[in-house]
Amino acid sequence: MSTRMTPPEGLLYSSLAFDADMAPLVHLFVDDLPDRAKSLLDRLQASDFEGLRRLAHQMSGAAGSYGFAEITTEAAALEAIITRGGAEDEIAAGVNAVIDLLRRARSGTGEDSVVDSSF
Repeated sequence: MSTRMTPPEGLLYSSLAFDADMAPLVHLFVDDLPDRAKSLLDRLQASDFEGLRRLAHQMSGAAGSYGFAEITTEAAALEAIITRGGAEDEIAAGVNAVIDLLRRARSGTGEDSVVDSSF
């Protein structure tokens, strides 16, 4: 029987981290998050709002599939802002909120003490 520890304040751990089959996939997903964050920023800086909307939509679905409900919720909110034609500063705030969550996501279970904040 494993005991789940409460994650350190502010870090996000997948709800699937304890699933032996999913844990390696969660790790691969988290490893790709710096690239996804860069893509979001690149689209924002280029004012490519349709590309940004597509990325937010993809992130919303993918994050949920890997057990990151918080990211799904925030990415879906960003997609909604763009879809309704929100102001650029509102879109930028949404992008920053998603990226904040991406930076806090971890592939472990919260029981390890190593924290990689490389982006």
